[in-house]
Amino acid sequence: MPDTKATSRISRVRTVGVPVTDQDRALEFYLGKLGLEKRLDAPMGAGKRWIEVAPPGGTTTVALVPAHEGVPAGVETGIRFVTADADAEQARLRASGVDADEVLRWPGVPPMFDGVVIAPPPLQVAGRQP
Repeated sequence: MPDTKATSRISRVRTVGVPVTDQDRALEFYLGKLGLEKRLDAPMGAGKRWIEVAPPGGTTTVALVPAHEGVPAGVETGIRFVTADADAEQARLRASGVDADEVLRWPGVPPMFDGVVIAPPPLQVAGRQP
C-alpha cells in the first residue's frame, strides 16, 4: 500500500468562518453575550466587512463572514468553544437570554451543550475533560 501521508507546511488553524446574514447583529452577540473580543473589522466593499472575534487570549478567531449564494447562514459549523465549567457557562448564557440546551455528558467526552446563537446553527460549548 502506498504511503499517503502528506508533508504540510500548515502550522495552526488561524480562522474559522461562520456565515451570517447580519454582521452587526452577529458581532453584538459574540461580544455582548459570549464575551469574545473583536480582533479585526475591515471593509470588504459593497457594504460588507471582514470581522474576526476570539476568546480573550485565544489564538484561533471566528470570522463573521457575509452569507451569500453557496455559503448560507444557518448551517452546522462544527465549531466547539471550550470552557473550564460547562455547567456554569450554560447558566451564565441562559441568564443573559441565550437559549442554551442541557449539558450533555458521555464517558470519555468533555461535557457540552448547544446554544442557539441568533438563528441556527447552534453554538456548541464543550467543557474541559476532567
